[in-house]
Amino acid sequence: MARGGLLLKAQQEPDERLLIEAAQQDPSRFARLYEANFERVYAFIARRVGDRSTAQDLTADVFHRALANLARFEWRGAPFAAWLFRIAANAIADHAQRLAREQNVPAATEPEGTSMEEIEHRARLFRLVTLLPEDQRRVIGLRFAQGRSIRDIARELGRSEGAIKQLQFRGLQALRTRLGDRNG
Repeated sequence: MARGGLLLKAQQEPDERLLIEAAQQDPSRFARLYEANFERVYAFIARRVGDRSTAQDLTADVFHRALANLARFEWRGAPFAAWLFRIAANAIADHAQRLAREQNVPAATEPEGTSMEEIEHRARLFRLVTLLPEDQRRVIGLRFAQGRSIRDIARELGRSEGAIKQLQFRGLQALRTRLGDRNG
């Protein structure tokens, strides 16, 4: 299995390198790199900032910076995502410093490192949430991404608290089942 994983990685590296080179020559081809890395970068940022709106803004900023600096990117065999994570870490630090200046408080120290495995798990979870039925996806997003209460969600959606709890339960069960299927 490890040998097959190495073979797959070796096959993916030239593909990624070709995508990067194509995007360096024609910036309109950057879209494939964006699509291949969006979920990982978003999960990386969301884990650190804890606010959905800020994570979305910073993720957009990361890809904007990456596109603007793509001509300077040099292939060294490391995944393209590693370069994006470095840009993301800098964007998070810049954001924290900006907030500290605005609020006149000391900047927070960098959060504890997150492993690639955890980032991949969060990206997979983010992807699976998008596959849920609309009602379940909305409840899961409001409840866990925005930290809203069952009562607030029920009011906003015009449903009973029991209905919201049921949608949350079904959504979480579907996610557990799908994660279990993919994790063995």
